[in-house]
Formats: sequence, structure tokens, C-alpha cells
Amino acid sequence: MAPVPRSGLDWDESGLEIVPVWSREPVLEAITNMCRYKLQTYDSKSCDVSFFAEGAFNKLYLARTSHRDFLMRVSLPVHPHSKTRSEVTTLRFLRREADITVPEIIAFDDSNENKIGFEWILVERMPGISLYKKWRTLTAFQKAALVQRVAEFQAQIFSHSFTGLGTLVASGNGKEDDDQKPRPGQLVAGTFFSSSHLIWMYRDHAAAKEEAEDSDDKKYADFTLKLARRLVSLLPKIFPSIQNPPERSVIWHLDLSLSNILVNEEGEITAVIDWECVSAMPLWMATQPPKFLDDSTREKEPQREDYADESDTESDHMDREVDDSLDDEGKNELFWIYMMEYETTQLRRLYNASMRQFHPGWENQAEDSALKQDFAFYVGMGSI
Repeated sequence: MAPVPRSGLDWDESGLEIVPVWSREPVLEAITNMCRYKLQTYDSKSCDVSFFAEGAFNKLYLARTSHRDFLMRVSLPVHPHSKTRSEVTTLRFLRREADITVPEIIAFDDSNENKIGFEWILVERMPGISLYKKWRTLTAFQKAALVQRVAEFQAQIFSHSFTGLGTLVASGNGKEDDDQKPRPGQLVAGTFFSSSHLIWMYRDHAAAKEEAEDSDDKKYADFTLKLARRLVSLLPKIFPSIQNPPERSVIWHLDLSLSNILVNEEGEITAVIDWECVSAMPLWMATQPPKFLDDSTREKEPQREDYADESDTESDHMDREVDDSLDDEGKNELFWIYMMEYETTQLRRLYNASMRQFHPGWENQAEDSALKQDFAFYVGMGSI
């Protein structure tokens, strides 16, 4: 089999992890020309394109027209074809099957055989600001309404289940809208983008113990080794190799964080974004609360007067923070951390109650999933 072309992709091995980097930069002129061609606008007055933001393996460009704004995301070929194609399929599926606002795909190219030289997706720019920036200014009623809305569209997504795991692939070739139900294909996940060979990087815990420099390192190596052996012994009991009927899967947004939910001034959801690498995952995983509600449990509400005011040092530091830093209203950070824990504790209960209302059988599914979720948590501990 011929190797998959990865032109423009290199790997930085100077740090603790191997990370993807650009061996050459996308050319703004080529991006501008492609945006104007796809949007059928052909001069700077009708379509202005500029650099917007950058992620781990993407660069984002803003295309502004007289009527609408668009975003073009140019991607490194960390998982050629599949990453781009699966995101397109997922967004089209969600727009068709669920009452959830996600970006509309205007055009895309899942190859690097184009004038830009990289894979790209052109989408509409969604209105609103991130819930992260808005959260502290929302009332308890607004936060409750938002959580109920999230539960409503999660229940709609869960009503469309699949057999098998993986990112969605279209029934056709993915180049045009496909009315047929997509299916899970090869799993595309950021975890696999951590080395130039796309393999899992692992470390033998016994070797780690031999190389330990102090007693704390040895104790940790002992702990992880014992934990790994215990988990291996429990694996076939919790996840049997043969399951009849086969376990169903649903689309699950692993990073449904405050930053990936856009809201208006009233705190109403205007869009959910960042569906890159989102996959059909087993039901036991999807019964977890969304990421923005996944926090430590705190039953007692923090009282503002019990916490110190923000120090001058903290205030000076905040002045140097980026534009999206939050207003601490004169209180130190610990108050806001505990307040978030208290709020998410209450809102998780509301989320689960709403899911029971919107999705019959949710309570039984959640109870049956608890042990598997615990197992996955400890697997994560052992791999740290």
C-alpha cells in the first residue's frame, strides 16, 4: 500500500510530547482566492480574508462579506482525508437529524490537491459569544434553562444510535449531501496525532520503577503497575468480548465545554461548535454529563464574604491576561473555583432529571454505565 501523502506536516520532538507542526505555512493569497471563488465574490470590497486564530493542527481564517461572515479552517494532514470528511458528515447529520444549531458546511476539500495545498473546510461563522465568557453574568434561571436545552438536544442525538464505534462516514463518497444515514467508520481522535507514526506512545511501568530517582517515583510506579494488573483482570468481567445484542453507540461530543457553546446576551444557545474528531461512542460513555458540567462535587454554596479579596498582585496579573480573561469582581480565584463546583453540582442533577424526561430509559442506562465509567477513569489514571 502506498504511503498517505502528508505534505506540509512535520513533528516537533523537542518537548515531552511529539507534536505536529507546519513545515510550510499556508499562503493567505491562495486562501483568499479559494474563499472568494467558493463564495462567488471576486474582490476585496465584497470579500476580505484575514488570519483569525490557530489551534494544535489547524489555522483559522475569517472571510467577511457584506452579508455574512465565514470561517475557513486549514488543517495539517494529521489524519489525511478522514478527519475532514468525518467532520463534514457529522455536521450534515446533526443539521438534518437534531434540533441543534451547528455550522453549515459551505465547501470543503479533504485532500491537499488544491491551490492551498492543505485540506480545508469553509463554514458559516456562528453568532454569539462563548459561554465561558458569559457564564458569571448569567442568572441561576438562565443557567438552568441552558442546561435543559443541552439535555434536550443530547436526547435528540441519542435517539439516533449506531452499531460500532468511530467517526461518521457518509454512505456515498461524502462529496455531496447524502440523505442516507451515515455509519461509524475509522476512529479519528487527537490522541492518535501524538507521533509521526500515529502510534500509541507507552512506557513500561517496570522500567519506570528501575529508572525512578527517588522513593516517591518508585511508589508511583508500584501503584500504577498494581493498578494496571488489577484492571486487566477486571476487563473481561466488565467488558465481555462477546455481547449479544451488540452494544449501541451514539454521537458524543467529548469536549462540550463552556468554550464550545455559543450564546446570545440572554444566555440562550446560538450554536455548538468544534465537532472535529467527534465520534459515535458507546452508550455507557455518553451517559456522562457534558464536559462543562463535569466538575468536583460541592454541596454547600460558597459565601462571598468568606473569601479574601483579590490581591494587588493578582489584579496586576489579570491586567496582563488575554482579552478573554474573566472579571473576578474583586474576589480571589478560589471563590470562583468553588462557586463553579457548587453550580455544576446542582446543574448535573437538573441535567440528569431533564434527560430522564427527554429520553425514556435514561436512568437505567446511567445506572448500568457507572461501573464502566469508573473503569475508564482508572485506566486514565494508570496512563498518566
